[in-house]
Amino acid sequence: MRQFLEFEKPIADLSKKIDELQHVHNDGEVDINAEILQLQQKLTELTEKIYTELTPWEIAQVARHSNRPRTLDYINGIFTDFIEFHGDRHFADDKSIIGGMAKFGNTSVMLIGHQKGSDTKENLIRNFGMPRPEGYRKALRLMHLAEKFQLPIITFVDTPGAYPGIGAEERNQSEAIGKNLYDMTCLKTQIIVNIIGEGGSGGALAIAVGDIVNMLEYSIYSVISPEGCASILWKNAAKAADAAAILGITAHKLKSLGLIDSIITEPLGGAHVAHDEMMNKMKLSIKNSLKKLQDLPEDKLLSRRFERIMSYGKFNEES
Repeated sequence: MRQFLEFEKPIADLSKKIDELQHVHNDGEVDINAEILQLQQKLTELTEKIYTELTPWEIAQVARHSNRPRTLDYINGIFTDFIEFHGDRHFADDKSIIGGMAKFGNTSVMLIGHQKGSDTKENLIRNFGMPRPEGYRKALRLMHLAEKFQLPIITFVDTPGAYPGIGAEERNQSEAIGKNLYDMTCLKTQIIVNIIGEGGSGGALAIAVGDIVNMLEYSIYSVISPEGCASILWKNAAKAADAAAILGITAHKLKSLGLIDSIITEPLGGAHVAHDEMMNKMKLSIKNSLKKLQDLPEDKLLSRRFERIMSYGKFNEES
């Protein structure tokens, strides 16, 4: 069954009414097809209205929806011949980061992405999509392998942030993230980044330095979570909605600042309501991104990436 968010209560109520009428219609005693069609049209209009007026905090709820497509969903829905690679060759295999080679049409690519679970059991296995240092070192190992064989790298970002546990800190979490950031700036192959859910802080950035950064319409990307920001500024996580409004976490805000390249529109009601439609949109986006980069010579690719990074944080001085 579809899980409705709090702000979707009017949608949930109308959907329930349509389901009840559909059940009566299927019994065959009364023909109420016209009424059902009218309500379905009303449902579409209501959903459009609600989703065009979402606040940043409500967008954050959509980005975290438990039924939202994850990295493995995109891998299985868009690519073929996927071979998953494991381990960082230093400590362990971190299941919160998925990586491996696959085919995108006739093009061989390297895929890397955060992986959340779809239920509590899987989330415990995936550590709720929060990587430890070995996850980032695994990702970097695969990036260098892609560079060696000149494979485009395609990443999928969906994490609340890097795991802050004692063990992760003991194994040098910050160094692992910093090493990824440094090496990704000079990798001699194309890097396409797709923010598909949450893009949380350095935990997201560690696989998000790219030549093209795409972001799903109802995803979020921020230096800190709204709850974390609220806890620091107001000592009250309940003010997360206020923090979300001032952080600039939404795709449209980030696009206006030049921090992402394009926004991938989602199906009406969010990616979680129509996985197949979302797969088609993502496939087209990746195809267009690869086409933009395929003819760039290596030196141009690297200089373009460097200029892109150095352009972040521009400002104008006013007297």
